[in-house]
Amino acid sequence: MRRLPLLAALLAALIAAPACGAAPAAEPLETLVHDGRTRTALVRDYSGGRKAPLVLVLHGAGGNAEITARMTRFDEVARREGLIVAYPNGTGRFADRFLTWNAGHCCAYAFREQVDDLGYLSALIDRLVATRSVDPSRVYVTGLSNGGMMAHRAGIFLSDKVAAIAPVIGAVFGDEPSPKRPVPALIVVGADDRIMPGAGGMPGAGLSLPGGRASEAADRPIAPARAQADYWAKADGCRTEAVREEPSATVTTHGGCRGGAEVRFYVVKDNGHAWPGGEAARPEADRPTQAFDATEVIWDFFRRHRLPAR
Repeated sequence: MRRLPLLAALLAALIAAPACGAAPAAEPLETLVHDGRTRTALVRDYSGGRKAPLVLVLHGAGGNAEITARMTRFDEVARREGLIVAYPNGTGRFADRFLTWNAGHCCAYAFREQVDDLGYLSALIDRLVATRSVDPSRVYVTGLSNGGMMAHRAGIFLSDKVAAIAPVIGAVFGDEPSPKRPVPALIVVGADDRIMPGAGGMPGAGLSLPGGRASEAADRPIAPARAQADYWAKADGCRTEAVREEPSATVTTHGGCRGGAEVRFYVVKDNGHAWPGGEAARPEADRPTQAFDATEVIWDFFRRHRLPAR
């Protein structure tokens, strides 16, 4: 496996910087002080003042909110469906780039500094429910790579606030506790992913980072990709499993789950470490297939789920 300099390996698809197009003018960010840190998020509100779902989209390691909005094209769905979409920023040595999330065993700055990202996401949800026309029963979290890891953690630890999750090219580590309630989960992985290998192992093993190898971004190996679906099927008490082949993906569906939950696991063909259907990353990074639109599939899944009445 060839080495790529700087963050252009683990953090080129983990990072997923855009391949083309000038950066847009800076937009005002939602600012929130949590745990002594000033945290920011790009929030785009297409609700028209009506009660609307909120979708949090979490960037990969080394990315940021603006990059992730362009990569995933979630604004296109949000505009059409009247959603509120938030792209939170992680933390790093710089204020607006090379940012990461503390996903328990990964990644980089946020992990090393033990940043309270779960607390931040919880506080951000509360802020947006209080200040925007968010329907608190329809709050969803998705994200890619390190952000996909964080989406898993949001489902596990914020299950009282998050109606469903959709990690993309993410991972679990195998020591996750059970959530307090069943959480619907849709998981998307790339069949050709080298950064988060399907068989498990150190993320980005063999690829270089500043000051060390990519594997040093985490303190333990990730579990095999299938473990993500197995974890949620067990946590949700699912009783059935069915596998079907689609032109662009192999889909495993777990049904008969507690509380109306469901688990779907997509292994997307001809896709590496990239958001399927999204914008291409750097030329040397994996290019996403356009045969599978992860954003549309995720929204179709989210729209069917909401938090149970209390």
